Amino acid sequence: MDAINDWENQALTHRNRLAPHAYFMGYETADLAATYSRELSRGFVQLSGSWQFRLFEGPAAVSNEELSTYEPEWDHVEVPHLWQVDGYGNLAYTDEGFPFPVDQPFVPSDDPTGVYQRIVNLPAVPADAREIIRFDGIESYGELYVNGQFIGMTKGSRLSAEFDVTDALVEGDNLFAVKVLQYSDGSYIEDQDMWWASGIFRDVYLMQRPAAHLVDFRFRTHREGDAALITLDTVAEGATRVVYALSDGGNVVATGECVDGHAECSVTDAHFWNPEDPFLYDLTFEVYDGDEVSEYVPHRQGLAEVTVEDNHIYLNGIYFKMHGVNRHDHDDHKGRAVGLDRMRRDLELMKQHNINAVRTSHYANDPRFYELCDEYGIMLVAETDMESHGFENIGNIALVTDDPAWEPAYVDRIERLVMQERNHACIIMWSMGNESGYGCNIRAMYAKAHELDGRPVHYEEDRNADTVDVISTMYSRVSQMNDFGEHPFPKPRINCEYGHSMGNGPGGLSEYQEVFDRWDCIQGQFIWEWCDHGLAAVTEDGVAYDMYGGDNGDYPNNSNFCIDGMVFPWQQPSPGLTEYGQVICPVRMAYDAEAGELTVTNKRWFTTLEDVCLSAETLVDGDVVCRKTLIPGAVAPGESVHLPLVIREAAVGETLLTVRAYTMAAHVWCEPMFQLGASQFAIANHPAPAIAAPARPELTVEETEQEIRIHSLNGELAFSKVNGTVSEWKASGRDVMVSGPQVGFWHPLVDNHAQEYDSLWKDNFIDVMQTSTRKVSWKQDGNAVVVTVSQRIAPPVRAFGMRVELVYTVLPSGRVDLKVSGEPYGDYSDIIPRIGISFEVPGCDRAVEWYGHGPGENYPDSLRANPVGHYRTTVDDMFTPYVMPQDCANREGARWVALRSSHGDGVLVTRPADAASNPFSFSAWPYSCEAIDNAKHVYDLVKGDTVTVNINDQLLGLGSNSWGSEVLDSYRTRFESFSFEVSLRPLTSADLAQALAPIKEA
Repeated sequence: MDAINDWENQALTHRNRLAPHAYFMGYETADLAATYSRELSRGFVQLSGSWQFRLFEGPAAVSNEELSTYEPEWDHVEVPHLWQVDGYGNLAYTDEGFPFPVDQPFVPSDDPTGVYQRIVNLPAVPADAREIIRFDGIESYGELYVNGQFIGMTKGSRLSAEFDVTDALVEGDNLFAVKVLQYSDGSYIEDQDMWWASGIFRDVYLMQRPAAHLVDFRFRTHREGDAALITLDTVAEGATRVVYALSDGGNVVATGECVDGHAECSVTDAHFWNPEDPFLYDLTFEVYDGDEVSEYVPHRQGLAEVTVEDNHIYLNGIYFKMHGVNRHDHDDHKGRAVGLDRMRRDLELMKQHNINAVRTSHYANDPRFYELCDEYGIMLVAETDMESHGFENIGNIALVTDDPAWEPAYVDRIERLVMQERNHACIIMWSMGNESGYGCNIRAMYAKAHELDGRPVHYEEDRNADTVDVISTMYSRVSQMNDFGEHPFPKPRINCEYGHSMGNGPGGLSEYQEVFDRWDCIQGQFIWEWCDHGLAAVTEDGVAYDMYGGDNGDYPNNSNFCIDGMVFPWQQPSPGLTEYGQVICPVRMAYDAEAGELTVTNKRWFTTLEDVCLSAETLVDGDVVCRKTLIPGAVAPGESVHLPLVIREAAVGETLLTVRAYTMAAHVWCEPMFQLGASQFAIANHPAPAIAAPARPELTVEETEQEIRIHSLNGELAFSKVNGTVSEWKASGRDVMVSGPQVGFWHPLVDNHAQEYDSLWKDNFIDVMQTSTRKVSWKQDGNAVVVTVSQRIAPPVRAFGMRVELVYTVLPSGRVDLKVSGEPYGDYSDIIPRIGISFEVPGCDRAVEWYGHGPGENYPDSLRANPVGHYRTTVDDMFTPYVMPQDCANREGARWVALRSSHGDGVLVTRPADAASNPFSFSAWPYSCEAIDNAKHVYDLVKGDTVTVNINDQLLGLGSNSWGSEVLDSYRTRFESFSFEVSLRPLTSADLAQALAPIKEA
């Protein structure tokens, strides 16, 4: 190790890379500049596309010939890409561990090395012009050669790099070669929670700068009343003068010359940028060479000033909160090689779910992403490419963070980010990275950030905010966040990560939001995280699935810990995102039924509710019977309006009020009349009086040594005396159930309960409890037959369990009322997944209709987005396709649920009386519990001939304890005494009224 390789030298951040500067393009004419199309900029040549490629076993295996001689027989790859995703080398995923021995700054000698080649035909470079090549992302180390000549080297994978290639070019064909190493000294501080993969993963292109050109500019805004005081600083080369103009459409609001690189001006009645009204002016520079304009440089510029006073942050003098998410770059087919369309779709989904902020975890993004955030109205915690989490595994996470020898690498990363993006209005604060400990290099980064820009600086692991301007925590519980609010810190506070969204969840977001709303000193929260990192794949049998850690033979790995987003890999919102969108909905409502008044509160920060209309729906037993439109008007931020709204309650049935809020405006992210959220209020419940039953033949009973069989007019029901189950149930000649009700305390494990499984359930064998039937008896009770089953449900090994009694009351109509009760014994009384029953119905009973929370999946601590109503779907559509299969499809607050065939026959489940005051939850799957629990991917699931139905009296909330907060106490289900009743009613036609009628039979 005597020789120092460039890729193993943390003090060397580049060779010949141009100095960082604002991202912009120069154009030959004003009309071209007005298009903002970089493809029309001066000398732009798109080099993304097909390149020759070969993967070598290490940098030493690459000869000079491979960098200087075109190799047409090599493979073709499409850049941008990650070569592991394209099948070269090995994909690997770890959360924090380095996939190589820790010996900083050294990396393995067999460091996978890719060489890219491309022939580019170019005209002669005009006299005095310079040809610049720009890479917006190379991971993790890149060397550039042009026509065999070494041009330069760069590190900092997610940061842009530019090189001047003018002197190496010839007129005609030019060979561009790029050598990329998977690992370098930079890998030690690029240990973010994501796939280890490498390549030219963002766009690469050529630009041309004329002799007189703009090098850099800086735009600053200061608000004074309604006026914007603007400071402009420019750096130019070869220019006789630089003239700027700030325009609102065709109206120039400010213009002048930058004298000695400086100008100041003011805009009266300025239209300031904010996330709710992201107005952008057109800023244009004219760079003169003598009397002629040499180039035009356009920039969409928002007027924004971020200030800090005491422990509050202000945007243009206005207080606000950030309701955000952490976002990694991810595409299920390309990994981190994310295209512009994917970025736009991400931002559209965010805005459609009321998200107003993003933390760019944990690296700089494509420069176009910042432009899009300006356009869409997304505030940014702009984080740079920094994480050294892997050192935690050797006991010192700050090993290089507090080592002065690494200062150049640390400072380089914040300098390049700030210099490139500081003109963007959307950036609220800078962030110096993630989970790298604290030390001298953090202080050096902070100093550099403030030298370059005045906005506040964040870094979570400066736990006491000794250096940074914003204090932060991650995964703090609700109670701790409330303590932070009660005892405010002298600096602004955010919660930079919470609500871990792994698999099914998170739950408990409403309680978090109540705390965030309560305290002004808590100024932002960011869900972990935006998108699952699954990579699309297909089995040999053609079944599509998504890969995660370990699926490529990678070891060590962190399995599906990368499947932790609110958006599925294919960019479909998960139930968790739907819930979050409702929880942070800025149109808040309260209803006073006695006063007949709806109170609407504007929880926006910058704009009124003048674009909002409300639809007030009166529901009776889940169906809309009346709809009114209300206009709240120009309610100012933080203010409320009281609207008269009288709801006539139904004489019979349950009356509910659902109020839906819509924006009437068209936005870049939605069409007019897009729903922002909904609130629901209980009005009244008047159960229908019982109806006397029509005369029916009496039930008859046949008993053998092993069976009790009960006959009604249209059906029969059999109980096994061996195991106490319903062994057969037919109505009108068809099966009502294939497998009868069984009491259960388990459901397929969800990721957010994994820690409970490891600490409580696994060692107590809660998932493999055994049922022992102790007694089965029956008796006649008036015109009913009552079958009583006594069971013990207990785990192996342990000396605790539940003594259960099931009492079936079979009525002449064929209806069965079931009472289930349980008494625990032994020393276990902690939480369990559920208390309920499960049974199977014929596979043809796939039509699901219910009255309860919906239409989407919901759980006890995650149901705000799903108001109570009357809904229909199918069993297959109910099943949520989590990348790793787990419990799903639950619907809370069910008054009744029916599962039927296409002919209308099937089974209905409700409570024996007044289900509205005592609802239950249900789920239905095309698979068994065991099949879902054992599946690691969707291809492990094979649909059977039956449908599994779960009816739960109690269900454990989701929480977010895959990494974060346990289930809150109010949503916990414990192994304690219980008792509940359900009514099971066979359906023989499409008419549900007869099954739902409150007929008194006994």
